[in-house]
Amino acid sequence: MKTKTKILIIILFIIFTNKLAHSQQIDYSESVNWAVLPTFQNDLIKEFVRDSSLISKADVFYVYPTLFLEEKDTAWNIEINESEQRNKVLRQAVKFQASAWAESGRLFVPFYRQAHIRAYRQLDKGGREALLMAYSDVRKAFLYYLQNENNGRPIILAGHSQGSTHLSLLLKEFFDGTDLQKQLVAAYIPGIGIEPSMFSNLQLMKKPNENFGFVTWNTFKRKLNQDKYERWYKGKLVINPVTWDLSPLAEKEQHRGFLFWNNKMYAKSFSTNLIDGVIWITTPNFPYKYLSFRMDDYHVGDVNLFWEDIRQNSKLRLKNWLENNQ
Repeated sequence: MKTKTKILIIILFIIFTNKLAHSQQIDYSESVNWAVLPTFQNDLIKEFVRDSSLISKADVFYVYPTLFLEEKDTAWNIEINESEQRNKVLRQAVKFQASAWAESGRLFVPFYRQAHIRAYRQLDKGGREALLMAYSDVRKAFLYYLQNENNGRPIILAGHSQGSTHLSLLLKEFFDGTDLQKQLVAAYIPGIGIEPSMFSNLQLMKKPNENFGFVTWNTFKRKLNQDKYERWYKGKLVINPVTWDLSPLAEKEQHRGFLFWNNKMYAKSFSTNLIDGVIWITTPNFPYKYLSFRMDDYHVGDVNLFWEDIRQNSKLRLKNWLENNQ
């Protein structure tokens, strides 16, 4: 890790730790603070595991996206034991996102004091501190995992949106140019804009079996939301999550399948087009496609739209890592 990056992270955490001194501290040695652990693989995950041959060989650390969306809630962070939030984590994020990596390693999913969605829009009015509080929990959970569970095993990092925000900070602090990078099978961090200069050593992976780096993408309609595109994504890094390279087009016949809320998989559903900073897809061809007409973009589906593509790719990357590092 570069000296300037280390200093910046140390300064941020000295300042922020002082602010958090009076607040709730999460003990990640307590299983109640985890949504999923290898000792209790949630039933919502078990139904997706058909091939368990690779699970014992690696670990998956997954961080869920923003689920704290209530407009009338004035809190910046949601408490870790809030029951409705926990239910959303399990029934939405774990079932339709984390499940894509369930065959690629032992799964670790920490609960954390997530920042409200408005934190991104109001960084200078409390949002930055809210995101740092959320990251402090994710960081603490990852340190507990690293010190007590990892034992030198290969690691897959996986997340979406706010989860990818926190994972990008973990990558910068713990993996970028360190010995731990050698354990990194891959980091899947869709749903945020990643600057080309974000990391010093970690690279965007441009081959489907590549290791030691990360992949990222943001999913739009053909007709882009120009304001959102220009503000957040133009000029950022992107990969095609069907071909797992920089192919400008993946025909719908190449699409392996997305997992919809009715628990059914729909393959060959859309073509995937890569442009500057984002991908856009054609209208998904499935029985409920009328629902997509009402959506501004496909951000919410960054993972489950490519669920089967991710499942197969993460296993491919893990097999490649195992073949070359054991």
